[in-house]
Amino acid sequence: MEVLKQPPTTKGPAEWFTGDVWFDVVYRGEDPSRSRANMVKFAPGARTAWHSHGLGQALLIVEGVALLQSRGAQLIEARPGDVIWTPPGEEHWHGAAPGHFMTHLALWEGDDTTWLEHVTDTDYTATPATTHR
Repeated sequence: MEVLKQPPTTKGPAEWFTGDVWFDVVYRGEDPSRSRANMVKFAPGARTAWHSHGLGQALLIVEGVALLQSRGAQLIEARPGDVIWTPPGEEHWHGAAPGHFMTHLALWEGDDTTWLEHVTDTDYTATPATTHR
């Protein structure tokens, strides 16, 4: 067992994010492990570009209000404690709702992430189909 040295907080690159996003690498497994875990903090209105993961992704909403959407599906609102699973290859985006910071723990395997175009303001401002709490 060992305490792992953590790299410094990284600003999310403009190619992958709209708005201000920062992430901390919590864990990056070395072969044969493919495990990945990042704590990601989004400023109000910030969001990922459309993307997909080769082996899927789980998100645990830690704080704030999240907006999420899969390609062709309705917008979803999620709150702390909610867990969202995106299956392998499913194009999606996630970010903070307007007026709210949002932090999530992202869990996935491997480096097979495909980054696509940025989310339009029309997609981002759609009325969420799922809201609760």
